[in-house]
Amino acid sequence: MILVNTDYITGKQLETITLVKGSTIQTKHFGKDLMQSFKTLVGGELKSYTEMMDEARALATKRMVAEAEALGADAVINIRYASSAVMQGAAEVIVYGTAVKFVEN
Repeated sequence: MILVNTDYITGKQLETITLVKGSTIQTKHFGKDLMQSFKTLVGGELKSYTEMMDEARALATKRMVAEAEALGADAVINIRYASSAVMQGAAEVIVYGTAVKFVEN
């Protein structure tokens, strides 16, 4: 499966299938959440939240790819990510793009 954030794939003619997406809502363990709140007092990277968001993006991408594969797609183009806070310490990540098939010339 080819994943790109452009609306084309060099050297390929594409047939659009449909929009595909994947999402997840992630949170951190209360203990880690509490420790990270202290970090905001002194500044710096909140590493456990960085890890949480990386994991969330990977899971959301995996779900989008599974949806595209179920449709028989060869690739997903125009991939975009968005995130939002759902509640204190929890974030939603959504990824979406256009599933396409390669057209043989």
